[in-house]
Amino acid sequence: MARLSGFAAVLAALATFTLAACGGQGGGSSSDGISAGDWPSYNRDADETRHSPLTRIDPSNVGELGLAWSFDFDNSHAQEATPLVIDGIMYVASAWNKLYALDAATGKQLWSFDPKVPRDTQLSACCDAVTRGIAYDKGRIFFATLDGRLIAVDAKNGRQLWSEVTVDQSKPYTITGAPRVAKGKVFIGNGGAEYGVRGYVSAYDQSSGKMVWRFYTVPGEPGKRDRAASDGILEKLARPTWHGNVYWKAGGGGTVWDSIVYDKELDQLIVGVGNGGPWDRFYRSENKGDNLFLGSVLALDPDTGAYKWHYQETPGDSWDFTSTQQISLSHMEIDGKQRPVALHAPKNGFFYVIDRRDGKVLSADKFANANWTERVDLDTGRPVENPDARYIDKPFLATVGSTGAHNWHPMSFDPERGLVFLPAQEVPQYYARDPNFAFTEGLWNLGIDPTYGGMPETKEQIAAAKSASKGSLVAWDPVKRKPRWTVEHTSAWNGGVLSTASGLVFQGLADGTFRAYASENGKELWRFDAQNTILAGAITYSVGDTQYVAVTVGGSAGTPAMGRLDGPVAHPPGRLLVFALGAKSTLPKTDRTLASIVVPDNSFSAAQIAKGEKSFGKYCAACHGFGTYSAGIFPDLKRSAYLGSRDGWKSVVIGGALADLGMVSFAKYFDEATAESIRAYVASEAKRQVDGNKASKAR
Repeated sequence: MARLSGFAAVLAALATFTLAACGGQGGGSSSDGISAGDWPSYNRDADETRHSPLTRIDPSNVGELGLAWSFDFDNSHAQEATPLVIDGIMYVASAWNKLYALDAATGKQLWSFDPKVPRDTQLSACCDAVTRGIAYDKGRIFFATLDGRLIAVDAKNGRQLWSEVTVDQSKPYTITGAPRVAKGKVFIGNGGAEYGVRGYVSAYDQSSGKMVWRFYTVPGEPGKRDRAASDGILEKLARPTWHGNVYWKAGGGGTVWDSIVYDKELDQLIVGVGNGGPWDRFYRSENKGDNLFLGSVLALDPDTGAYKWHYQETPGDSWDFTSTQQISLSHMEIDGKQRPVALHAPKNGFFYVIDRRDGKVLSADKFANANWTERVDLDTGRPVENPDARYIDKPFLATVGSTGAHNWHPMSFDPERGLVFLPAQEVPQYYARDPNFAFTEGLWNLGIDPTYGGMPETKEQIAAAKSASKGSLVAWDPVKRKPRWTVEHTSAWNGGVLSTASGLVFQGLADGTFRAYASENGKELWRFDAQNTILAGAITYSVGDTQYVAVTVGGSAGTPAMGRLDGPVAHPPGRLLVFALGAKSTLPKTDRTLASIVVPDNSFSAAQIAKGEKSFGKYCAACHGFGTYSAGIFPDLKRSAYLGSRDGWKSVVIGGALADLGMVSFAKYFDEATAESIRAYVASEAKRQVDGNKASKAR
């Protein structure tokens, strides 16, 4: 795949960042007013930098880090949460939104709270029953559940104070993001764009849990008002950019499923808006229009929800290029004047510097080889698209696909060094329009053909597919608008990032290692084998004179739909790992041996297999991977003990025998014959992989 030239035009007279002095150790306060030893919010500070002033662990001694203690969660699902630490107490959520309070120095459990999320909610969750975090303010913990509730509990004892349902639970909404708190309010969005929902962000009163305002990010049914803060601006700006009636019948998407930041300096709430539903604008909006506010950074009044400004990064998105990725706040000197800016690296592969006063884009440069567009025209703020990218008449091989050049995995911004440490990736993907697309509420509605292009068969083909994907840790200089350094990883899917004032960058990887790098040059200084995939961003905090580093581990080495190509690993339980200098604790060894591929002793017709392939793509690929290549979040069905039995398979797929584990019955979507055709297709893929492996060995 050829690299495209054409980075965005040079922005004149960029000077240096204003550097905020911060540092120290122990119980003092850093320049941001936060106790230096605490980690009180998802990205630590109000500017959402995920950067710590602590310095006791530094490049000279980080090699002495060892495991101080660990805490096992009660499930083996993906763990994406960032813990909080306030006054020596750690608060952390696991998959299924179970909340724990722990002694931050010892790991002793102080209390737990289980919101008892219905397990069938997982059907509406694209990427497992995950949560990315919680919020804290004035002695209360606020968190959202997968099934759409916003809950407040007393931080002292875990007693529930209030609970509010924030979504229509008859629709396939989910919440995986961390709430934010400011000005006596809790702000929360939701997810589910592909499944047939309409996105919005809401504010709730911290004391009572009552909704204060709501802002819908895309227009609803014409002629109907929501009586929401978004009513006027949707009709004025957004509605003219949408066409047809599919978008409002299918929800339209635009979910605010991750980044929310309160800009105290300008008293505004800045949110990132997600992709459309369906993905393909060809079906969603008659292949016309920018479809505001999809793929946008949006600023609202935090008191009323009123619109202030927006910048759309991916007009008329057709690639699942969400703008929900982390937004960090800073200042830059441009043309001799200080400007308040938002730093953003969304899925589409560009690093944006946006003026927080009006949403004007100041610079936009590729940090990944994204071939959907050549560059961003800074005069218009619009991308100069590759004419083939919208896959109207023929498929398009995107060098960066729906996994994005940067996904939800947190980045960090080091204000002293003026660098953003960014977990980047390039995972190619074929996009081809699905000629038989029909909207089905409650299931994935992409508008793209999930079976196009097939999957690799042999070990050599798998190796070639993997070599086209890559991941990296990029130290991006927003002033010079290019990388300072880059560390290439062997896996594309790499975890979130933490940076410290002492000159360290911590990151976990899909291979199960947790690593520390030098901020100045990217040199690896330390690593630890966590025996499990690390997706979440780490934190650091101190209790007394001891500095700790903590990270949650567990989950997949990829996304469900895209697959890992080489099969999943056996899942140990999710864990919280905490490190300190000189610590000597160890983890129990985990058996990561894969179950064997099952090749049923059955004869299936070619028609059955062909029908099963289409049905698998429609009903199963969202969780179990395109082409049956599991990402490791959910079981590789080629290795399922139920694959060899028609009755056993039916008991799960139609009868719901594993509903308590999240595998609900699909009886309302298809009949027993379709279930058997899906088994036929999975069995054929199992045989194909076994035969391919045998052929590889023979050569």
